[in-house]
Amino acid sequence: MDDFNPVGALLGGAMIGASASLLLLLTGRVAGISGILGSLLVPPARGTAWRAAFVAGLVLAPVAYSGLGGGLPPVTIGASFPLLVVAGLLVGFGARLGSGCTSGHGVCGLGRGSPRSLAATGTFMAVAILTVLVARRLVGA
Repeated sequence: MDDFNPVGALLGGAMIGASASLLLLLTGRVAGISGILGSLLVPPARGTAWRAAFVAGLVLAPVAYSGLGGGLPPVTIGASFPLLVVAGLLVGFGARLGSGCTSGHGVCGLGRGSPRSLAATGTFMAVAILTVLVARRLVGA
């Protein structure tokens, strides 16, 4: 939180909301990243092009920003590789169990007033808080 910029946070949030709204308006699809990526790995009969473009945009946007002179923050990962693998698998399992991820439920579902998304987002947040508490206080990670 040393480099927190409220203007940048507001603009970033507005851009996320606008992109999710545009995707819903133009395609009728919710911008749930786990569902979009999962559908690329096991392609449906149609709709692969927009999913590939969406994921490419997620990957290429920071590259383009950096290329235009924007400074990307340094990324430091203090966890071991095995811990990252286990964490990734648990996140994937949770997204599958919750029928969606934080982007689908937290950004899109809450914006649509979905009670299911409210319950899912509350569960995501509670588990995240508990995980950080356990990792930092009990395990010392």
